[in-house]
Amino acid sequence: MTIYALSSGPGTSGVSIIRVSGPDTVKVIKTLTNKEIPVPRMATLRKIYNINTSELIDEGIIIWFPGPESYTGEDMAEFHVHGGKAVVMAVQEAISNIENCKLAEPGEFTKLAFQNGKINLLKAESIADLISAETEIQRKQAVKIMTGKSSEKFNELREKLLKILSYVEAKIDFPEEDLPEENLKKIKKDSSEVLNEINKILNDQKVGEIIREGFKIAIVGPTNAGKSSLLNNLSNREVAIVSEIAGTTRDVVETHLNIDGYPVIISDTAGIRDSKDEIEKQGIKLSLNKAENADLKLVVIDGKNPNLSGFLNDLLKKDAILVVNKSDLIKEKLDKEISKFNHVLISLKNNLKIDNLIEKIKDQLKNKFISEEDILITRERHRQHLVQCIDHLKNFLEKNNKKDFDKAAEDLRLATRHLGMIVGKVDVEEILGSIFNDFCIGK
Repeated sequence: MTIYALSSGPGTSGVSIIRVSGPDTVKVIKTLTNKEIPVPRMATLRKIYNINTSELIDEGIIIWFPGPESYTGEDMAEFHVHGGKAVVMAVQEAISNIENCKLAEPGEFTKLAFQNGKINLLKAESIADLISAETEIQRKQAVKIMTGKSSEKFNELREKLLKILSYVEAKIDFPEEDLPEENLKKIKKDSSEVLNEINKILNDQKVGEIIREGFKIAIVGPTNAGKSSLLNNLSNREVAIVSEIAGTTRDVVETHLNIDGYPVIISDTAGIRDSKDEIEKQGIKLSLNKAENADLKLVVIDGKNPNLSGFLNDLLKKDAILVVNKSDLIKEKLDKEISKFNHVLISLKNNLKIDNLIEKIKDQLKNKFISEEDILITRERHRQHLVQCIDHLKNFLEKNNKKDFDKAAEDLRLATRHLGMIVGKVDVEEILGSIFNDFCIGK
């Protein structure tokens, strides 16, 4: 089949780009323009006609990319037309009436590029990340992955394991012959080196995933402490309902922010207290779960009635800032129990010292985003494959030491397979759908 889709953003624009890829691309160009195909990779002005009525639809630029020298590896074309909705719909309608042409599924162009060997899975995923990037640090990370250093590293480690596997299989095939001592030493040395390198990659504090998905901040604390007001203040808009009635927030309210170029997801949670209301109790449970999974907790308390007993004390033990609100009403010296925590005094009502809190948040962000490594894990899929690779490598070393070469070889094959699945070196059909469905249509 030949696929087509709008590859530029939907809505009215100066120019829209409709992409076509597949064996009937030449037929599409000829049918819509009533002319021969243009010179490859050269922008050519052509009139585009309705194939049923020969009525002029638009005049635009056509670029023809003969396969395999195209993004998808197939014959491909781009129609650059005026960006009105009616124009785009008319061109797509005309293409749909040509035999064997269908609207592309999400990510189908990039999926074809992968299947035709133009890119590997890591690059495909980095293209999706680049399209989705909202902050500068996300853009830089996506570009870093696109340059291929991560792919090179994983391929290099995989090649090392394949070399070791060849030694082990030689021993299995010729059991009567002893492997040279130097080969036995190399098997142990190289497999241990791969194991250590993967452990180093995994010990990354999840920086790559935090950059891609956003730094998670949970605002937690008792009822009526000012949590929703704080969310609105940091967002510069009315995200959450603010009320003096305790228990107003019952679900988790999230908003995405860009703080100094860092992607942040801030969640306002239900006030934590003893409650008999089943809905509120469910909200409180969600609050505690959100706090547990957050990269940073803003524990908000009322400065007039500070109480850090029980769960609040536990929340402040790690990755937390104690936010003492209503500081304008505090008449006495701050309690020693509060002073010992990483804290900041603010007044949301009078907009006092909010900047101090933002600076503390920025410090936490900078610490979390620091990484000197070129190889970053950006998805849980990569992390799981690396973890399983390590498990099989450990099993291999143990069985190899016991000279149980048959079983050791199988563990080594599985370790190699998991490394290959990161870049798409083995059959990965079962995961392709989930990866490419995250793309927009036309990419």
